[in-house]
Amino acid sequence: MTSELKGVIPPMTTPFRADGELVLDAVKAQVDFLVAAGSHGLAAGGSTGEGHTLDPEEYRDLMQATVDATAGRIPVVAGIIVDSTRDAIRRGRMVRDLGVAALQVTPVHYLFKPDDDAMVRHFKTMADETGMPIIIYNVVPWSYLSPALLVRIMTEVPLVVGVKQSAGDLKLFADLMITAPRDKMIFSAVDALMYPSYALGAAGSIAAILAAAPKASVDLWNAVKAGDHATALDLHQKLLVLWNAMIADNLPACTKFAQSLQGVPSMFPRQPMPVASAAQQVAITKALAGLGIQASVKGAA
Repeated sequence: MTSELKGVIPPMTTPFRADGELVLDAVKAQVDFLVAAGSHGLAAGGSTGEGHTLDPEEYRDLMQATVDATAGRIPVVAGIIVDSTRDAIRRGRMVRDLGVAALQVTPVHYLFKPDDDAMVRHFKTMADETGMPIIIYNVVPWSYLSPALLVRIMTEVPLVVGVKQSAGDLKLFADLMITAPRDKMIFSAVDALMYPSYALGAAGSIAAILAAAPKASVDLWNAVKAGDHATALDLHQKLLVLWNAMIADNLPACTKFAQSLQGVPSMFPRQPMPVASAAQQVAITKALAGLGIQASVKGAA
């Protein structure tokens, strides 16, 4: 299903109870919400999904629940956020029999940064040991990969099929777009700038804003593809208001709150992340109203 990876691929939030326990029964409601909005794929276990907090067994259970709930309607990308090649391989092997389309893999995210050769070896070893297509999730500020290094990895490791480019710097995104091999997929996670990302030729997007407002995000993608730039600009401006209301260190919690206003069962972030503050809730509610979305809240588990 790798060839089907394109367009709007929302990164799912992970449902936790107030005590931090995983609520697998809540996965299907979110999957159905995102599929009904017209999403072209789903990503689970990424940053928005607090994947860094999941132990290996929880990780596999979450992926199984996501694939089961999706039931082949759209492809699923499995996020991997760990600190060693060994652990990345372990997680990749845990999910490769589930039918996921690709792995979304961060560089290691602890304090120390591998040099370029070691980074290439990290992704090559993971590809060799899992046999799975890999999308590099280029997000870690102190281990950020330059366009030149990303191109090198994609060239030397054929199973690295693309990059999720997550810096707010659209110049870096544009540089990657003009230097990446033509057969590779570049996805935007520049949440504030989906419209110009699509105009620059992005294969699609995997970004928190998509999970918070999936229908508007799909409409934006469709507008750009249809050359309807007036509609695209209008949606961009309204989504930017929502992004400005959400962007904070508790972004996953804010995304969950936005989803809860649209009928997805309200869930908690895993501690120590705090829930959306009162001020954030007011701003998010107002921004969603600007997109024509009225609150329809279901209770927490």
